[in-house]
This record gives sequence, structure tokens and C-alpha cells, in this order.
Amino acid sequence: MASSAHLSFLAGRSALISGDGVRFSPNRPAWSRLRCSAGQSGFFTRLGRLIKEKAKSDVEKVFSGFSKTRDNLAVIDELLLYWNLADTDRVLDELEEALLVSDFGPKITIRIVEKLRDDIMSGKLKSGSEIKDALKNSVLEILSKKSNKTELQLGFRKPAVIMIVGVNGGGKTTSLGKLAHRLKNEGTKVLMAAGDTFRAAASDQLEIWAERTGCEIVVAEGEKAKASSVLSQAVKRGKEEGFDVVLCDTSGRLHTNFSLMEELIACKKAVGKVVSGAPNEILLVLDGNTGLNMLPQAREFNEVVGITGLILTKLDGSARGGCVVSVVDELGIPVKFIGVGEGVEDLQPFDAEAFVNAIFS
Repeated sequence: MASSAHLSFLAGRSALISGDGVRFSPNRPAWSRLRCSAGQSGFFTRLGRLIKEKAKSDVEKVFSGFSKTRDNLAVIDELLLYWNLADTDRVLDELEEALLVSDFGPKITIRIVEKLRDDIMSGKLKSGSEIKDALKNSVLEILSKKSNKTELQLGFRKPAVIMIVGVNGGGKTTSLGKLAHRLKNEGTKVLMAAGDTFRAAASDQLEIWAERTGCEIVVAEGEKAKASSVLSQAVKRGKEEGFDVVLCDTSGRLHTNFSLMEELIACKKAVGKVVSGAPNEILLVLDGNTGLNMLPQAREFNEVVGITGLILTKLDGSARGGCVVSVVDELGIPVKFIGVGEGVEDLQPFDAEAFVNAIFS
């Protein structure tokens, strides 16, 4: 902490303010939970595996979360129930329409349907159930080939730094809070950084999440604190005080706003100066309700800061779950988490097989 730090009492709570205008939350009692004593690399490898394993036990959440998309695609079962070779063109045309309505996108839909047509005409697929299985396998293959690193990649040294980016209203700060909850439940010591200095209520929102999850937080003090300074101070504190993970919130921005996108570059550089190789992950939060409209956002953010993974939110309220496949196919960026409900447990690690089974019941 800077030598110019002094005590300030705000809203009845003590807080430390550094010379850079960054406020640190007071230390909370250490958690008594047993911590992994293995090397740092082993800790992060184990953490990623645990999160994925728990996701497999929560498949019911994923299944219920994609009910609207599944309803859209239920027509496929009806089409294939009494399928015969003479009906192939009509059935495939209607199957194509069902995929498009669910936002699989024209390019990927045509590719899937034409592959099915070829396999039917060559005699490889002889029944409706075989066509359904081939359809599911085609989608699974796309997700597995282009999105094979769905576990968090947290490197080999502590603290691991995760930056959360996205446009306003996509669920960015909420996703960060839910991710903190999931990490905390695995015995991880998490520090939050309120780097959204643009939206007045953002720090308050993240402080509520810090209280809710039992995490500590670093926030800007005053209106002139730069986001890069807040994140830099947080990572320094994370390094000095032995935190496992620093979760960095950033200001929501339109992908067309050049100056705010430039700020993201400054934030990325700032944390990299404190911990070599940081940030370990830059996760882009995308609103599932926007469907294929999320693609321009994702491309722009990726070009500016290099996105390492996606968090797709609000999929429980959308019938456009096919966009998950489209965004992975178009960008080759893995989906790390999906939001399938309002609850704190409803940010689920992405599992391609569970997703396919959820949308094609």
C-alpha cells in the first residue's frame, strides 16, 4: 500500500485510501477452510478441474435453463418421428428453419443440414433417430473442436488475474459476483477490483457482491481515479497479501466507443506490469438475448484486447441458444460459463455435451 495511505471513515466503515485514490476494504477474518498446500500450478489445475466436475453434477440447471430453445427445436423430433427417404427434402428444409429460428446462423445451419443430406443419400443414416444423433454429434463436434479450453486457464503464479469486460446491461458485474461465489466455494482466496469507474452505481453493486460472497474488494475513491490505477493497486495487494485470484471489473462500453476501448488496453497493460503474464483470462460477457447480434461485439473486443473466453448470460430467458454454437464457430473463442438463471449458483461452467443434450432433448 502507498505510504500516503490514511484512514477514512465512510458510511460508518473504516477504509484505507492510497495516494492513487483507491480505497481498500478492511481486512476480514481469515477463512478457516483448508487450503491446498500444493504448488501454485497444481492449485490452479485442481481448481479448474473441480469447477468442471461440479458442473457435470449440475446438468439439471443447464437443462432447465435452455427450455425455450429446446421448445423451439422440439419440432425436429416431430419431423423425424415418421421420417422416410421420400420426405428428405421437406424434412431437412423444416429442420433448417428450426435451427435458424434458434439463431444457429445461416452458415453453420447450411453446413449441418448439407452434411445430413449427404449422409442420408449415401445410406449412412437410415432412420429418424440416426439423423437426430448425427445432428447432435455435428453440433458437439463444432463446439469440441473450436472451444476445447473451457476450463479457466489461470497460469502458474499467484495471484491469477481475471478481467471481465463487456457492454452495459449484459450482466458483467453480476457475472463477476457469481464467479467469485463459485471460486470462493472451492476454497479460493478472492480479491475483487471495482474497475468500473464510469458507472456511478457499479462500485456499490460490486461491494454488495463482496459482502454477499465474503470476498475483499478494492474500489476507487473519488471521481478522478483511473480504472487502470484501481486494477493495478488491486493486483499489487493481491500479490502482497497472498490472494489466489483477483477478479477485475471494468467499465461497460459499446464496442464502437474507441476511447473506452482504449481504456481496456491501459487496464490490461497496468496489471501486466504488476504480475508478469497477467491478465490470465479476459472474459467477455455477452447477453444471450441479443442472439447473433453479439458477434460484432465479440469481434471488436477480441481485436482490441484479445478475448480468452466468453460468458454468455440470460440464456434462460432466450429461445436463441443456437447463438452459443455460432459464436464459437465464428470466433474460435471458448465459452467458459453460461448464465441459466437469476440465482447465485446459476452461472454454470460450460460443458458442450450437457449443452447439446439440453437443447436437443
